[in-house]
Amino acid sequence: MLYQRGYFEPDGLITLTKLVTSVGVILVVSFCIRGMGRAENPTYTRFLATLQTAQKDLSPSIKQQLNMYDFEFKAWPVEYKSTVEHSDSNPKAVSVPKQLTFPQCLLQIPYRIIAYFAIHTFGIRLIYPGTIGILQMVLEQSLLQGRSRLVELYHGERFKIETVDKNEIDALYISRRGNTTNGNTLVVCCEGNAGFYEIGIAITPIEAGYSVLGWNHPGFGGSTGRPYPPQEKNAIDAVMQFAINKLGYKPENIILFGWSIGGYTSTWAAMSYPDIKGLVLDATFDDVLPLAVNHMPRWWGPIVEVAIREHVNLNIIENLVKYPGPVFIIRRTEDEVICLREHDLSSNRGNHLLMKLLMFRYPCILDRTQTQLLKDYLAVTGASQDEFFRKYGVDDNYCQSLLQSYISEFSKSYPMKIGEEFGDMDKSRMALFLVSFTVL
Repeated sequence: MLYQRGYFEPDGLITLTKLVTSVGVILVVSFCIRGMGRAENPTYTRFLATLQTAQKDLSPSIKQQLNMYDFEFKAWPVEYKSTVEHSDSNPKAVSVPKQLTFPQCLLQIPYRIIAYFAIHTFGIRLIYPGTIGILQMVLEQSLLQGRSRLVELYHGERFKIETVDKNEIDALYISRRGNTTNGNTLVVCCEGNAGFYEIGIAITPIEAGYSVLGWNHPGFGGSTGRPYPPQEKNAIDAVMQFAINKLGYKPENIILFGWSIGGYTSTWAAMSYPDIKGLVLDATFDDVLPLAVNHMPRWWGPIVEVAIREHVNLNIIENLVKYPGPVFIIRRTEDEVICLREHDLSSNRGNHLLMKLLMFRYPCILDRTQTQLLKDYLAVTGASQDEFFRKYGVDDNYCQSLLQSYISEFSKSYPMKIGEEFGDMDKSRMALFLVSFTVL
């Protein structure tokens, strides 16, 4: 276009040079005016002095002053560095590859090349849209308002946490210690794929009176990096170390709360810190692969499988079965994202998460008959579910006593052998009780 209009000819180049020079002068002058304005602004000069002091020596009094300002997070001083990487039984978050013949390996090469480039360009942004710059620009004011509300109304304190891979994690802590009944318990919130602690799930435990630690995924908000599984695990590991070593919470006083894809980091942390008080999973799925395949064109299936299994293998159930503590699952019956078929509750991947967990923990109770029973039970809601309890005569107190008797006589470690001597009816009753005990 510029060439056609003659801007690259001698006369045109002079005009183009004048235009570029004018724009440059305007930018320089505007920056100079902004700098002079800030230099004359007493509030800004106080902020700058506070920030410079904080970067040299972040004392509690300086931190309190710094918390009064909101500014570019990259300038915020690091307050905790994670120096020890937690042991991980599945460090690369990839599945064990099937044994392939030589021709099959050759056929896989194009898929692997395409999968690599897809994941490292648009793929990771499809899985974690919160990393998209345009979305963050649109949400900028909402994030600022949400953060201001948490700081001003709930006395939140912002922190920068450095992971072992040198990512900087944007976190905010709200203390209720000594102020509420639940204040001595810390809830660590793991947001969804487009969630931020400023406007996410943190408000639920806050209003319930818990102390809360929210953090943003790598690449979200002020956090640096990209939310690939290794960086995600290092991020939640650093957050947990910060909660234990810096904030002073014992693992047995920490609850992990994961929303949607945040179930991956929360279950990994639960697996890695098995002494925590409990784990709450809200609108979470068992494995990201079925969801990814379902939302992509069918002919992309082989590429999607390679991309997920080799680069973003968010297999939540693999982590969950390695956590021996209390689990509570909140199932969103109207969630269109984790359902494979619209308005079909039986296709909700939360059902698969629950059933796989129960099948691992209570293998003697959930055989083929009980598995089908639970599928039918989870495919309905409300009064229809109550009908199952009436039909099978489920007595919560009796089932609870059976479970407690087994734990007292044997162990509470999983998998449990309870139910070996049960008949089909008793197994069905216990299966329904265990579902109601675990899921909402």
